[in-house]
Amino acid sequence: MASSSSIGLSRVAPGLFVLLWSTGFIGAKFGLPYAEPLTFLLLRFALVTVLMAAVALALRAPWPKSPREAAHIAVGGLLVHAGYLGGVFSAIEHGVPAGVVALIAALQPLLTAVAAGPLLGERVSRRQWTGLILGLAGVSLVVAEKIEPGAAFQAGLGFAFFAVLAITAGTLYQKRHAAGMDLRSGAVIQYAAATAAMVVLAPAFETMRVEWTGEFVFAMGWLTLVLSLGAITLLYRLIREGSAARVASLFYLVPPSTAVIAYLLFGETFGLLALAGMAVTVAGVALATKG
Repeated sequence: MASSSSIGLSRVAPGLFVLLWSTGFIGAKFGLPYAEPLTFLLLRFALVTVLMAAVALALRAPWPKSPREAAHIAVGGLLVHAGYLGGVFSAIEHGVPAGVVALIAALQPLLTAVAAGPLLGERVSRRQWTGLILGLAGVSLVVAEKIEPGAAFQAGLGFAFFAVLAITAGTLYQKRHAAGMDLRSGAVIQYAAATAAMVVLAPAFETMRVEWTGEFVFAMGWLTLVLSLGAITLLYRLIREGSAARVASLFYLVPPSTAVIAYLLFGETFGLLALAGMAVTVAGVALATKG
């Protein structure tokens, strides 16, 4: 029988995940003026790898029993960390507003629902489809006021769409091939793989210059400790305990949550249209995850 503390954590984990995940877009806005995206992520991934290795060794976490198992874990890390975050950071660096990137990331539930059937054998009900579509409509209302068409968006939008494809593939791959990994040793392997990818990509495409300002150090610390350790661990816990489509539907709450945080930190206002969109989004997520 599950303990009361375990049951309590399971109840608060979805909401806590949404809150923490939303701050990732805010952290990128803080830090990217002082470092290019792949360079930023190289430093972040390397720090997390070292921290998680220390945790895994101190707690004597079990490691994969075969190279094949380790390879599956590494592929998940390349998709969820290097692919998704590389796309998100590059999109914001190319001028796409964080709210627009969050909107595109919210396409993940639809992509996951479509792919979960043939790949994972999960059944997506009509009620879930209705909730997913309703959630997407609500997210669109939240960020509609921030969309500014223009040539500057083209490359950034491409990176944003790459990001959502990467994390969709990573969620499904993790559920199918590495859902049983130890979260401590698995994180070491995944972040090491993501670090290796950035070691190759950052020098090839960026100058790798960094301005060590207070804002950059704060953003790096927050994204390293809270996002890479806290939010990703919660994500994997949710993937392990629920269906892929239901877990992915939580991402619909991220854009309105991001909008609220941006208002509190940066004074970014939103009107009645955005408020209505938030209500529609919450209703869609509740419908899609009911039961």
